[in-house]
Amino acid sequence: MADTPIIVTAPLPDFLYEPLKRDYRCHDYYQSSHKPGLLAAEGERIRGLVQGGGTVTPPSLLDQLPKLEIISVFGVGYDGVPVDYCRERGLKVTNTPDVLTDDVADVAVGLVLMTARGFGRLERFARAGQWQKRGPDLTTKLSGKTAGILGLGRIGKGIAQRLSAMGMKIAYTGRKPQTDVDYRFVPDLMKLAEDSDFLVVACPGGEATRNLVDAKVLSALGKKGTIINIARGSIIDEPALVSALQNGTIKSAGLDVFVDEPNVPAPLLSMDHVVVLPHVGSATRETRQAMGDLCKANLDAWFRDRRTVTLIPELA
Repeated sequence: MADTPIIVTAPLPDFLYEPLKRDYRCHDYYQSSHKPGLLAAEGERIRGLVQGGGTVTPPSLLDQLPKLEIISVFGVGYDGVPVDYCRERGLKVTNTPDVLTDDVADVAVGLVLMTARGFGRLERFARAGQWQKRGPDLTTKLSGKTAGILGLGRIGKGIAQRLSAMGMKIAYTGRKPQTDVDYRFVPDLMKLAEDSDFLVVACPGGEATRNLVDAKVLSALGKKGTIINIARGSIIDEPALVSALQNGTIKSAGLDVFVDEPNVPAPLLSMDHVVVLPHVGSATRETRQAMGDLCKANLDAWFRDRRTVTLIPELA
């Protein structure tokens, strides 16, 4: 495989990039200072592409790679991949599911705890010496509250299991009820928002879910409600979210993802009832290593045996 040319369109950690450079002829499109020149010189030979979960890969780029066979995504999300285009052209697309489920679910629970119990705010309160002057404000009990989960996939189930163990009631919505869970299915997102104290966004990104959580859904969530997002920033109408938080339409928000990362809307950073994290859902050493291993394993399996390890469902 050492002579197999691949193109890299996103920044990759060394624990993935170094093995790729060892086993493939890598062309770094992401860091190239002359991308058109790279494509003109090497595009007709490229057989594999590696990108990040949030990388947007336009068909116009893929059109310049006539011998491309596979796109291996370093991440579970692949909303930046033109799946219909890939299907029509016969391209394989793989991602890294399962290995990051636990870490992302843990972050969701952390955001629920931080928004309900105010741990970040209370930590700042203690550090600033305020405890000597007055007692801390009371916060919100979690047991008995309802968590509505938008998207009960692998990560959604992981979140539900954890929150259920904390004594929370679980409801969910999706395309159809799931027979392997006992949680309450709510067919309508608006109704789920109305019934929820915490609305947890855990569905895939992409055009099908863009701005799915809009001003109407946030209004249905209401003053008692908190929005949690560990999926994709695009799923929530961000200006509507800012407005809902500023106007008291909803109670609070816990956010690990944003529309234009790493840029976070300034109003969100200034609100004490908003918890902001820098997209760290899968950011543990163990999980990122497992993601890197799986990303490369998909390439290895394809170029060695003409098979894939984790082909995305739409192409299975």
